[in-house]
Amino acid sequence: MKEQQQQQQQAPKAPAASPEAQRKKPNQQPVRDAKQAAILAQKKREEKKRKNQQIIAKLQSICSEGDPNEKYKDLTKIGQGASGGVFIAHEIGSNSKTVAIKQMNLEQQPKKELIINEILVMKGSKHPNIVNFIDSYLLKGDLWVVMEYMEGGSLTEIVTHSVMTEGQIGAVCRETLKGLKFLHSKGVIHRDIKSDNILLNIDGNIKMTDFGFCAQINELNLKRTTMVGTPYWMAPEVVSRKEYGPKVDIWSLGIMVIEMIEGEPPYLNETPLRALYLIATNGTPKLKEPEALSYDIRKFLSWCLQVDFNKRANADELLNDKFILESDDVSSLSPLVKIARMKKANESDDMSA
Repeated sequence: MKEQQQQQQQAPKAPAASPEAQRKKPNQQPVRDAKQAAILAQKKREEKKRKNQQIIAKLQSICSEGDPNEKYKDLTKIGQGASGGVFIAHEIGSNSKTVAIKQMNLEQQPKKELIINEILVMKGSKHPNIVNFIDSYLLKGDLWVVMEYMEGGSLTEIVTHSVMTEGQIGAVCRETLKGLKFLHSKGVIHRDIKSDNILLNIDGNIKMTDFGFCAQINELNLKRTTMVGTPYWMAPEVVSRKEYGPKVDIWSLGIMVIEMIEGEPPYLNETPLRALYLIATNGTPKLKEPEALSYDIRKFLSWCLQVDFNKRANADELLNDKFILESDDVSSLSPLVKIARMKKANESDDMSA
């Protein structure tokens, strides 16, 4: 043992590896070249700047010239979204029409190309069930999108304040399906159908809004794979990152029907990530009290919520479904709009008291 230790101590030491040899070791991290990193960072900044300039140039080409403050007055803030504030205002002039104005600071928008997409889709989508685009302006880095004002607010306010009859649920579905049929015929997928994006006026008329997530599909690109939308309303094929088409909007409509029945979508008490997992693994969500519903609404719902989208109905087929054909007139929704407005006003009074 002692001899072994002596031999080890006497063994000549291997010469120290040269700096070049050390750098060549396969497991060693390469030395970061600060100069190279600075050049790459500068290139990224320039690329981002160039892209932003292209987007602003595109927006300038589709926006109207002039100052919107000279056309609209009495701006009153009614909401705040992720992309900016929503205001109501009045047109300056004889008719003094009320409009809704979405204001967005371009610097604060992470995905500016979605805004261009939203304006182009709205501009090209004149339909009775789609919120009417009026104009857009670019003013000192702020984008103004002027739209028709739907004074009844969103369907969310109705589902949280009232119990809807099957006839009323059918009326909402019919009007939404008319809008979807139109969009799908133009090769546009909405990708974010939910109660927040269905607006009503005081008479119960229904229009779709929020086209920020819209996708254009054409002959060359018949399917999408991007994961966008709001998790709780997402179709299984979107969650699983499979190719998908317009029928993702039909699944979301089905989830919206559950919202109208139960007051909220399935898995709302779960985190978005957990909800995505449950949508992918559970497939068609279960109703809490299916026995309380008619056969017609359950059949309609099962046609919307087929996990296999080849078995899922399209907008045209659903418009001819018995549940839809026998649903109420939109005027039946007017009392619900008035109740929601009244309750909202009372909540505002309570908060300010």
